[in-house]
Amino acid sequence: MNSRSCFPSAQCTDSSMDERAQQILEHLTAVEVVAEDILSDKQQLVDLDLRRNRNREALSALRNNSPNGNLIQSNLDNVKVCFGNMFIKFPQESTRSMILKDQEQLDKEISDLRKRLKGKVNRLNDLQGKPELTGYNLSPLSSDEIKAINSLLKK
Repeated sequence: MNSRSCFPSAQCTDSSMDERAQQILEHLTAVEVVAEDILSDKQQLVDLDLRRNRNREALSALRNNSPNGNLIQSNLDNVKVCFGNMFIKFPQESTRSMILKDQEQLDKEISDLRKRLKGKVNRLNDLQGKPELTGYNLSPLSSDEIKAINSLLKK
């Protein structure tokens, strides 16, 4: 038997409190899942950005390695490229093109990740009852739009 005495109507209140507590727990769990997903994406952005910076350093080293920065003269030269835990000699131009392709892929992944992150942040703000961020969905002007604006300003 129950150690405390309560009226039958009090039992209904206890069950409604249990339901309310369950709803709160589910809501907090949903908020936590979305927040963890956002943090995971932000860490992935940092990792991709570090990789992109290492590629920039490699391209700069290739440029500085060649005489006068001219890759055409030194195309015949082989450079050592690290793949995992081993170094392999590759032609300099092939190495450069590999790095440039990797840069393009990284830029695309970073851009896609940032777009998805905006939606996740809006979802988190919605779950927390905060208003949507204003100005957060802005995108930069394309080169054609910049050219059009510059031509209008020159008139």
